[in-house]
Amino acid sequence: MDKVKIALQYVMPKHLLSRLVGYLAAARLGFISHALINLFIKAYKINMAEAKFEKASDYASFNEFFTRPLKDGIRPIATDADVVCQPVDGAISQLGDIVDGKLIQAKNHNYSLQALLGGDAATAAPYAGGKFATIYLAPKDYHRIHMPIAGTLREMIYVPGDLFSVNPLTAENVPDLFARNERVVTIFDTELGPMALVLVGATIVASIETVWAGTVTPPAGKDVFRWTYPATGPQAVTLDKGAEMGRFKLGSTVILAFQAGQIEFTDKQYPTAVTRMGEPFAEIVSKD
Repeated sequence: MDKVKIALQYVMPKHLLSRLVGYLAAARLGFISHALINLFIKAYKINMAEAKFEKASDYASFNEFFTRPLKDGIRPIATDADVVCQPVDGAISQLGDIVDGKLIQAKNHNYSLQALLGGDAATAAPYAGGKFATIYLAPKDYHRIHMPIAGTLREMIYVPGDLFSVNPLTAENVPDLFARNERVVTIFDTELGPMALVLVGATIVASIETVWAGTVTPPAGKDVFRWTYPATGPQAVTLDKGAEMGRFKLGSTVILAFQAGQIEFTDKQYPTAVTRMGEPFAEIVSKD
């Protein structure tokens, strides 16, 4: 059955299906939207007590519900200066060292960081020998992405690609999954040097948004697009630790990359570990 599920993903019209679902999710269908939201809450056992608005009727569309804000203070941010915080609610897929320019996708599956970041060697070079983490957001999770550390945006890259599912089964069976799916790469300058924060699309991920650019995809393109941003001045995009930086309209995966010698993940971080946005994720390596 698992082989059938994977085979179907290769032949199904994933972009068409995702855009159709996106259209329906954005539609304001009154009691129909509210009924769908209630079904989703029950099916995935979502804790609506954490949401700023707890009732299905508080949301005009499924998308509004899916990107729901949380109550103020429900995810406190780790304020210690030597701590990097978790950027999302989810579960760790893989994390560890970047070895020979490769990241671990799953057992017996590695893939290229350069390919993930859009194919440019200079973009990937700063992370040689560094650390990476891949976090999977399930349908039940909070779907806003936050900054693990304060940073100033240097570059955003849209990379076209496929829309395979990014669940654990697919990660174990589709080679180069995260480097072949549609994605939005963001590069921030931080106190740790450059940090890459990648938002990976997936089947029925109808939209990837950032707080500075709004909707980046759709529409899907065929070319890699790059936007550069100033380091200072009124057009600079500087975000504090814990600040929202983007969101998924339907779930997906976030991948982080850091330079060598800058962080060590805490002992609570390992594959399958649950993450909660704002909690300690890694410790900054002392330079003393």
